[in-house]
Amino acid sequence: MKKVCSDWTKIFSEEFVNPIFWNDFELNAKAAHTEIIKVSNFEEAQMTISDIIRSTKAKSIVAVGNEESTKIANIYNNLYNLDVQIYTDKFAIAENAPTADIGISIAEFAVGETGSVCVDCYSYESRVVGMLPPVHIVFLNCNNIVKNMTTAFKVISQGFKNGYMGFITGPSRTADIERVLSLGVHGPSRFIIIAVDVPAIGGVN
Repeated sequence: MKKVCSDWTKIFSEEFVNPIFWNDFELNAKAAHTEIIKVSNFEEAQMTISDIIRSTKAKSIVAVGNEESTKIANIYNNLYNLDVQIYTDKFAIAENAPTADIGISIAEFAVGETGSVCVDCYSYESRVVGMLPPVHIVFLNCNNIVKNMTTAFKVISQGFKNGYMGFITGPSRTADIERVLSLGVHGPSRFIIIAVDVPAIGGVN
């Protein structure tokens, strides 16, 4: 899968990324209606996703990240046992994203100030998995948190040459109609972050 930066681990350093900003991130993300589930390892992450699949009665999933992480690839392979169809090929994602129940992607890092996650969405498939299904799940290394948006753009500037980056802050929302907040109007109605507690080496490898 094509990315803006092929190796974010070369960019992250203590100058930018620090887990001390986790509490700010969690507080602000939850204020934006983000669901955060913190897990110790990828085995717990798999169980968490399995629970989400069962509770939503999902039948189809479009997912990226398997090319970057063998652990995430193993999760996707094991989920086939739940009688759910998982599409990871870019052409299959493009075809099935409009009708998929869940989309899964990876966040490169999070922003404490806003409760946002930053996603490398150069490829078409990485964008649609987070835009079209009603439930969007994101893997995040919970140690990869920057303080604010100023720092976030400093990080991006280190690796950006061309392409697309995205910041996601909670599920889709609008208040256009009589100033009443509605979720899921222009995108996912649920945004779930699975924060994996692994060493802060970039991504969720």
